[in-house]
Amino acid sequence: MTTFATISAHVHAGQRVTADEALFLFNSNDLLAIGELAALANKRKNGANVFFNVNRHINPTNVCVNRCAFCAFSRTAGEDGAYTLALDEICRKAREAAEEGATEVHIVGGLHPDLAFEFYEETLNAIRHTAPTLHIKAFTAVEIEYFSRISGLTIEQVLERLIRAGLGSMPGGGAEILVEEVRQKICPEKISGARWLEIIRLAHLAGLKTNATMLYGHVETVSDRVAHMELLRTLQDETGGFQAFIPLAFQAENSDLKLDIKGTSGLDDLKTLAIARIFLDNFDHIKAYWIMLGEKIAQVSLAFGVNDLDGTVVEEKIGHDAGATSPQSQTKEGIIRLIRKAGKTPVERDTLYHPIRSF
Repeated sequence: MTTFATISAHVHAGQRVTADEALFLFNSNDLLAIGELAALANKRKNGANVFFNVNRHINPTNVCVNRCAFCAFSRTAGEDGAYTLALDEICRKAREAAEEGATEVHIVGGLHPDLAFEFYEETLNAIRHTAPTLHIKAFTAVEIEYFSRISGLTIEQVLERLIRAGLGSMPGGGAEILVEEVRQKICPEKISGARWLEIIRLAHLAGLKTNATMLYGHVETVSDRVAHMELLRTLQDETGGFQAFIPLAFQAENSDLKLDIKGTSGLDDLKTLAIARIFLDNFDHIKAYWIMLGEKIAQVSLAFGVNDLDGTVVEEKIGHDAGATSPQSQTKEGIIRLIRKAGKTPVERDTLYHPIRSF
């Protein structure tokens, strides 16, 4: 029989928690006890260190062939608010980021019906030559699949060409909830959960590190969340290519799902982050994406097993189009202050988690 005491004993002994035990935690109301276990698991891996990086998001286009029910970012070509950045504008943003001390540029966008695969290769090449100090973290598994479709290349060939053009790692977007029944409700046009995992596996085998996300707080159940994390944990056992797990709190305000869904609560956010830290024992980092959580919940999460606050971001669009009320960027000093006030040690890192400086 599953009890909190048995789960606690497993965590204290450094033993793996089962899916049933994770589900038990989701159904428990003892948030502080769950947080205490998560803090222990995190301390074992990261001590008092909390990582952040100085980065900038660039979304080349919001024109997309898909229409995911949860997404408020995408537009059709010619629709009010639709945009596609010219290559020189992308390079200007990258140059500004480097001049302001960024070490990373984070690039994701819509699946544009009229842009050839070569445009994305040119984008990486142009950034690499314009701002050679920047690490380029770009393109979700969904985008990689789309590039394969429009180019006629295999996934492996797409990854090889992008790496040659300057791709350094990949973000973890597009995972949403990997359970197929849920995907059919919120993003039926998007690739399947199995295909997402397959592409990420190939990225890892090609030498790319990636993150993994989970969009929660919409139509999924807590059982779906556990199933999602178990699929990630299984792949991580095989490849070791995931760096961070990033639960993304659903923003209901401007979504087509808003009539039925209220989004998450602070209690749900903290519990989800904490259980992720306990369950994903083979992930080194659990990230609180302050853009969607808000700065205060992100700060509190540092006592609930979280050890990464993402970065300065600059000009975040996707979460804010959905209704996020946090700032669109954060200063380096602001992030350091958030971490220090939580009693932790701020550590600036690069994309691959090499420490740059402790504060």
